[in-house]
Amino acid sequence: MATLADVRRIALSLPGAVELQDHGGNWFNVGKKTFVVYGFPSARWIFKLPKARQELLFEARPDVFQPYRAGAMLWSYVDIDQLTQAEVADFVTDAWTTIVRKAVRAHLGPNS
Repeated sequence: MATLADVRRIALSLPGAVELQDHGGNWFNVGKKTFVVYGFPSARWIFKLPKARQELLFEARPDVFQPYRAGAMLWSYVDIDQLTQAEVADFVTDAWTTIVRKAVRAHLGPNS
């Protein structure tokens, strides 16, 4: 089972990522763009995943992934307690990849 400390370690290992405390939550950003949030608006995890992957996950694993709309943006509530640490690392990295420019993603290599 992954924890906030695990997500923090993974997120902050990614280029440009910082952690902010705002509205009672932990926000993981690159610049002004957020890719993972914990604790806002509730004590839940919210990930910014690619839209096509979100829709697949909402259907395939509704016990772990539920939609969260913030204005016109679609995010994913994620129950990380039901994921392995490897899965959490994959989803954190995927969320980061969703919001950063291609030039920054190139830092991770050809599969990013």
